[in-house]
Amino acid sequence: MSELFPGLVLGIGKNSAWIALDGESEPRMAALKRMRGKREMPVSGDRVEARILEDASALIERILPRQSTLTRRIARGRSKVMAANVDTLVTVTSLADPPPRLTTLDQLLVYSELESIAAVVIFTKPDRAAPSLRKELGALYESLGYTTLVVNPKTGQNMDALRESLAGRKAMLAGVSGVGKSSIFRALGGIAVVGELSSAGLGKQTTSTARLYRLPSGFLIDSPGVSEFGLGKATPAEVVQGFPELRERAAACKFNDCSHLTEPGCAVRTAVDAGVIAPSRYESYLRIVEMCYTPPRAEY
Repeated sequence: MSELFPGLVLGIGKNSAWIALDGESEPRMAALKRMRGKREMPVSGDRVEARILEDASALIERILPRQSTLTRRIARGRSKVMAANVDTLVTVTSLADPPPRLTTLDQLLVYSELESIAAVVIFTKPDRAAPSLRKELGALYESLGYTTLVVNPKTGQNMDALRESLAGRKAMLAGVSGVGKSSIFRALGGIAVVGELSSAGLGKQTTSTARLYRLPSGFLIDSPGVSEFGLGKATPAEVVQGFPELRERAAACKFNDCSHLTEPGCAVRTAVDAGVIAPSRYESYLRIVEMCYTPPRAEY
């Protein structure tokens, strides 16, 4: 029987996965071995043992025990594991082209708070944005306790600081299309984008973009998509736990079940009006609640 090699799962297709074997810089397409008639599905970040096939593709023989998982809630209270062994979520937001989508950024940060993992906030394209915007957004997220960097891969601005902040981390990158994730990967020395390939016995597989940047004692991988970080159904009380500054103020609300929407005596809204809480953050809270919360029907 051929030797088994340890590796890291980068991305998942319908019937296969992209993996990077230890000691290799180029990824391989890997089939998923059937276990008792079913395929055991790995996720991005999984450590696996794989067998190399004659056509240079691989066969995943075993998924190694996970140290941690990132999950998202789906229909009827069920959950879906979307990543494994990740301890840091790296959010990437452009300051221009496209303009900063702060609700998307804040939703990712809420996800990291609820999953109890670290988050790093990256802003890109500073050369296309007003200096005041760079300063304002950088100061806001630093004040919330997040490692925050404004980077420009083209000029190298803060790229050394980014490498340092990611050292030893097992991180996953998240951001909408066009924010400069590929430029960051190239500047860090990451491998090229993996596209669509076909392999004998697998058929043509289209996977999410899979990229890998190896770090000392860690890794940085691309995420399968921002939509994967959806919060599912969540109440205002659950959502507010993902906003540290709102969570702190919520304890002083007049009503214990305050949703921070319309109730009198709301300490959160008072703090927003006083400029203690950034209006953009409260606006993100309102939009996330609108997406995640369905009020119970009144009974008569």
